[in-house]
Amino acid sequence: MTAPIAATAFAAAKVNLYLHVAPPTPDGYHPIASLMAFADVGDELSAEPADTLSLSIVGPFSAGLPVSDDNLVLRAVRALLAHARRPDAGAKLILTKALPIAAGLGGGSSDAGAALRLINDMLELGFSEARLEAVAAEIGADGAACLRGQMLTAQGRGEVLSAAPAMPPLPAVLVNPGVPSPTGAVYRAYDKSGAPGGDDLPLAPDLGSVAKAAAWLAQCRNDLEPSALALEPRIAEALAALAAEPESILTRMSGSGATCFCLCATRHDAEVLAARLTAARPGWWVRASTLS
Repeated sequence: MTAPIAATAFAAAKVNLYLHVAPPTPDGYHPIASLMAFADVGDELSAEPADTLSLSIVGPFSAGLPVSDDNLVLRAVRALLAHARRPDAGAKLILTKALPIAAGLGGGSSDAGAALRLINDMLELGFSEARLEAVAAEIGADGAACLRGQMLTAQGRGEVLSAAPAMPPLPAVLVNPGVPSPTGAVYRAYDKSGAPGGDDLPLAPDLGSVAKAAAWLAQCRNDLEPSALALEPRIAEALAALAAEPESILTRMSGSGATCFCLCATRHDAEVLAARLTAARPGWWVRASTLS
């Protein structure tokens, strides 16, 4: 057995290109259908050997995420060590939190996925991809999807994964207006709204260009968007700001918000738009990105 070494993993932001949500089943869960893409922006997690398990959080959004037993990184590692029958194994984890909190970007689930991969490798646990996904699914509905970190379709509670329609990488701008949008509150508002929604899975035609992908996605929905906007009007402000720009060819909210995105024809267009929005809205989190 080789000696364990320190390692670092990237935890990509998740973007729901569409999110179709059905009313809750008797057990309280909402069946969904979602096309999830992953950005080239995200958090970073490092791990190195230690006698005990610890987590430190640094970075621009560290203040909004205190270290506690509910932290998804710690929950994921403890679950993995329990399955490995090594509950007393240690590691020093450092999370650089670059994504906003409660932002609809799956940051916590992606962080948990990065932790599972790092600990599995560093401690040489030998868990297969399927077993890691099973542990990730215990942590959250989108845990398995965020562990994969590649464009895919999620159904059921988010745990039934299948291949995404073939499409090119999508240039995008991600915008968060600096407000949280807690998932539970948005789902409760959605239930109270009486909106019919549905977990329909749209059939994709030829999506061989960004323009074709955007035109198809425009026929899809984020069923949580109206409820999130009713709870936090600044999300509507972000959507309107994106939609008003000439580079924007599709605008939508991701997940339960508050992050919104627009698709652009080229990465250059996305970078130009992101720079202009950053100057105009210095209090917002704005990033040019490629979704794939």
